[in-house]
Amino acid sequence: MNAADSDTPANSTAATHEFVFTRTFDAPRDLVFKAWTEVDRLAQWWGPKGFKMLVSTLDLRPGGVFHYGMRAPNGQDMWGRFVYREIVAPDRLAFIVSFSDEQGGVTRHPWSPDWPLEVLSTMTFEEHSGKTTVIGRSTPFNATELEHKTFEAGYDSMQHGYSGTMDQLADYLAKATEGPSQ
Repeated sequence: MNAADSDTPANSTAATHEFVFTRTFDAPRDLVFKAWTEVDRLAQWWGPKGFKMLVSTLDLRPGGVFHYGMRAPNGQDMWGRFVYREIVAPDRLAFIVSFSDEQGGVTRHPWSPDWPLEVLSTMTFEEHSGKTTVIGRSTPFNATELEHKTFEAGYDSMQHGYSGTMDQLADYLAKATEGPSQ
């Protein structure tokens, strides 16, 4: 099974500084939600194309953390984390995304020092006829005006990044739906 080609371009409103993407997968909502909420599944697809997941831990509860490390194709390691705010299975996830150090402390973006330290992301999962649409919404959280502007300037890059990551999720789901739980 393959994902439907339904990426939508990023959009925003000036008042909310919101980045939005939409992607429809040829997989049931329960499986797509599990892919976002189970560490062994996340480790198989999360992150930019070409990056390798190094370590990841996940405590799925409000206030819990998904902490992960990734190795770039050039060998550089980077770390990130989600702090979960809301978990409504299998409908919605809300979490604060940050770059981090290996110990889980919040750090600045490695290539963009004016990137927001925290970004609130909400993923909504909608099922129709056995397919699942993921709607992702992200907005700077506790950010300065400069961080908001940097975030808005990054929409094209985020669209490219999420598109590649969602391609990896589609590939994972195609394999996961063809056999036993993987």
